[in-house]
Amino acid sequence: MTIQKEMFQAVESELQKQIARLDQPRTQIFQEMLTYHMGWTGEGAGAEAAGKRIRPLLLLLTAASAEGNQGNSDWQNATPAAAAVELIHNFSLVHDDIQDNSDKRRGRSTVWVKWGAPMAINAGDALFVIANQAILELVNTYPANIVVQASTILNNTCLDLTRGQYLDMSYEERKDLKTDDYWPMVSGKTAALLSACTHIGALLGGADERTQETYRSFGHYLGLAFQVQDDILGIWGNESVTGKSTASDLVEGKNSLPVLAGLSRNGKFANRWAEGPIQPNEVADLASLLATEGGYDTAYEAAKSMTDLALRSLQEADPQGEAGQALFELADKLLKRNQ
Repeated sequence: MTIQKEMFQAVESELQKQIARLDQPRTQIFQEMLTYHMGWTGEGAGAEAAGKRIRPLLLLLTAASAEGNQGNSDWQNATPAAAAVELIHNFSLVHDDIQDNSDKRRGRSTVWVKWGAPMAINAGDALFVIANQAILELVNTYPANIVVQASTILNNTCLDLTRGQYLDMSYEERKDLKTDDYWPMVSGKTAALLSACTHIGALLGGADERTQETYRSFGHYLGLAFQVQDDILGIWGNESVTGKSTASDLVEGKNSLPVLAGLSRNGKFANRWAEGPIQPNEVADLASLLATEGGYDTAYEAAKSMTDLALRSLQEADPQGEAGQALFELADKLLKRNQ
């Protein structure tokens, strides 16, 4: 069994243990809301519904590859932290689905569609609380000062997530956005949690402060590159590969990097965008027009730049052992989705 598969199984077990806090006679349906969202129960349950658990894997691989610069040592002790970052990620998804009025998540009805928005808000809150309970369980295997540092990183990240979400929602009605407005928003929404994973992983792996910062930078630039690639795929991607309609980003009016780059040209794309919502039958022509007016090239160059910075940081961190090799492989996979 590869170390990634071993870690994946450990994460699933830890997540199920943490969510079992709600397994009590009067809250079984409440627990079902969480197990449904996590992809374990209900119609369509399975690996596709659960997702890839990228964030906890990043944390555990970092912890294992950074530990004493030997690699692979005692990463199991970090599984409560790995569960915590995945629970925070899913807390944000449950709330995002309500705020974005999204009725589907990984091909299934969202929690708010099945149980109503008030219940879904409470389910998201439960995921948030359980995440904080989980990370405190590190006290069983780590010194108290390390646990406090890990918890502080996680909670600071949660505030960054809300900042990013605020910017995303506040941008929806604005007509004066520039490409410079994009980076603070995605730094919060996407990069913050990925950088927390690699930062906490390095901390728990015993890395010194300089190496922790190098790993944190790797996660930060990985998150930025990942989001820009997602923006590219959301307009020009292959739907059979991404599983996502390329019409949705333009129809939904997302202020993605390609769109903001296109708007800055004040050309035909900007004129049509200003007229109002894009219709599905316009998407193909507008995507082509956006590419002609520089939207694709600007985003591609930004993704390349962020990718280079992420890989440079990872190489500087010098992860060791089988976990280190797996970390490079995971990074390579995440950073080359648009190739």
